[in-house]
Amino acid sequence: MSNLEKYTKIFTESFEVDAEKAKTLKYQDVEAWDSIGHMDLIASLEDEFDIMMEADDIIDFNSFEKGIEIMTKYGIDMNA
Repeated sequence: MSNLEKYTKIFTESFEVDAEKAKTLKYQDVEAWDSIGHMDLIASLEDEFDIMMEADDIIDFNSFEKGIEIMTKYGIDMNA
């Protein structure tokens, strides 16, 4: 499974949406992506990719697309 597939899977499982919907998600687009859901998402991503995000990145992580940008900052190749 590629890193992008793993990343997408975390979104689909966290917010109970399909992959196509996940790719367009922004913070609070779905009820599950509230402040608690946000921290669960971050924890899942940190566990899966063995990273520890800085507070500023956690705050800035406000969409699927922005998340990809942030993940690459931590050396996660989303094309691998």
